[in-house]
Amino acid sequence: MKKKIVFLTGAGMSVESGFKTFRGNDGLWENYPVDQVASHEGWLNDPTLVTNFYNMLRKKLYAAEPNDGHKLIKSLEEKYDVCVITQNVDNLHERAGSTKVIHLHGELTKVCSSNEPYDERYIIDLPADNCEVTPGTKAGDGSLLRPFIVFFGESVPMIEPAAVEAQSADIFVIIGTSLNVYPAAGLVQYTKPGIPIYLIDPNEVMRGGYRNITHIKEGASAGMRRLIEILG
Repeated sequence: MKKKIVFLTGAGMSVESGFKTFRGNDGLWENYPVDQVASHEGWLNDPTLVTNFYNMLRKKLYAAEPNDGHKLIKSLEEKYDVCVITQNVDNLHERAGSTKVIHLHGELTKVCSSNEPYDERYIIDLPADNCEVTPGTKAGDGSLLRPFIVFFGESVPMIEPAAVEAQSADIFVIIGTSLNVYPAAGLVQYTKPGIPIYLIDPNEVMRGGYRNITHIKEGASAGMRRLIEILG
């Protein structure tokens, strides 16, 4: 039976792909104030602005490519049972071939009902050749189509299945996230006592009091190469 590796990835995972993700230290996302384009209030105040922002972002995403870090995570599926839990809204893990990905903060390539974002009947995938939404377009339930994104201040429905995955990990790997953003940072607390935990990040990161974390001070790709060496 294969050992299980669970990855928790954040903004630093996609940096080498040239794609900026949800949470920045400066409170800006592609030079827009985050509360304007990534909050429920921002959506209610100006749905046209928000719709156009995500149209622009979707084009940037489809122009980006998975980096070696994404591909190396996928490569571990040959020897391990691999689950990726990501805070990122991009689909770069999937495009690299990862087969089990949980998106905590939603998916940029999808739109949904404003009334019931997780009602599967109204979630629509937007392919690269048709990735723009005309402002004012309605979902099947008559509400405005909105980005399938967990806005700031909204609950994170996928945190429970992510916690279940963390509980069953034999190895837990954190890439490019500060461990300060909850509820995602709390997933470390669900891991079994004594399992190896690796943190791949070029910067010093708050470790939340966990002493058994091995810090690999590299970016995503170099850090994944080092991890694979360590795992043998």
